[in-house]
Amino acid sequence: MVTAVHVLIYSRDAAADRAFLRDVLGWPHVEDTSSESGWLIFKLPPAELGVHPDTGGGQVHELSLICDDIEATVAELRANGVEVTNPPVDAGFGLVTRIRLPGGGDLQLYQPQHTTAYQL
Repeated sequence: MVTAVHVLIYSRDAAADRAFLRDVLGWPHVEDTSSESGWLIFKLPPAELGVHPDTGGGQVHELSLICDDIEATVAELRANGVEVTNPPVDAGFGLVTRIRLPGGGDLQLYQPQHTTAYQL
C-alpha cells in the first residue's frame, strides 16, 4: 500500500531552493549520498490533498504552503529576505499570497478558511 508522497519542485537553481528550504523554512532533511553532493530530500510538514476540476488553463499541479497566521508568517519570511509577491488577499478558501523561491519559481502561501484535513 502507499506509505508516503514524494513531491518534486523543478527549479532553475536547485541548490538555492534547497538552501531556502533548509535555512529559511528549517525543514529537516537527509542528503542522498548516491547523488551529487548537496542533493537534499526534505521531510515535509503534515499535508493534505485536494482535487480540483481542470478549468482548461493548463494548470496541472500546485504546491501550497499552509500557515496559521498569514500576517505573522509573511513578516517572518520578509525578515529572512523572502520576496512576498503580493499582499495577502481573501480568496474565499483562505487568505492567500505567493512567495518567490530563490530559483525563480513561486509557491502559494495561505491561511485556510476551510476545514483542514492535515491534522487527521
